[in-house]
Amino acid sequence: MTLEEVIEECKLFYLAGQETTSTWLTWIMIVLAMHPDWQEKARDEVLEVCGKKETSFEAISHLKIITMILNEVLRLYPPVIAQYQHCYKETKIGNITIPAGVDLNLPMLLLHHNPELWGEDAEELKPERFSEGISKACKDQLAFFPFGWGPRTCIGQNFAMIEAKIALATILQNFSLELSPSYTHAPYTVMTLQPQHGAHIRLHQL
Repeated sequence: MTLEEVIEECKLFYLAGQETTSTWLTWIMIVLAMHPDWQEKARDEVLEVCGKKETSFEAISHLKIITMILNEVLRLYPPVIAQYQHCYKETKIGNITIPAGVDLNLPMLLLHHNPELWGEDAEELKPERFSEGISKACKDQLAFFPFGWGPRTCIGQNFAMIEAKIALATILQNFSLELSPSYTHAPYTVMTLQPQHGAHIRLHQL
């Protein structure tokens, strides 16, 4: 590898491993501040499973409500809003032939909000969609792919889920979240999907 290629790989790991997870956690905190009922359900589960102790790897496997919330936030606000692939040689997919040089875009954000797949309440927060797992959350399980799909699934998916569960559990053990009156809900994309005017959240220590 050339020095330039090494630098580009480092940039990729930074973006994929840090920026996406921090953006995801930001949206989780915003969503829970907007929906105190789900915040309380999540906190009750964390305190029941973990108490006030440090969250263990074993404990996070029992956090069902937390997992539902994480998936629903990924559906509504995926840090990466689309998957992009460049066709470097002619490729056949089913009956479709894709010429070399064509760029393909899988619009994850659009599919995650499609009422035909998720129902008329597709724009609403409903973590219970995932109460029976990802495969039964919508009409087509292939419509939910925040970490990609198949051989292109993000290698950091399991680590990101563990990281998010531990971070969220720790936050809920120690703080309640409230939206500041100055918060304006305006998701927009700058590499990742971010709150355009910042995440103005008040944390109240418990």
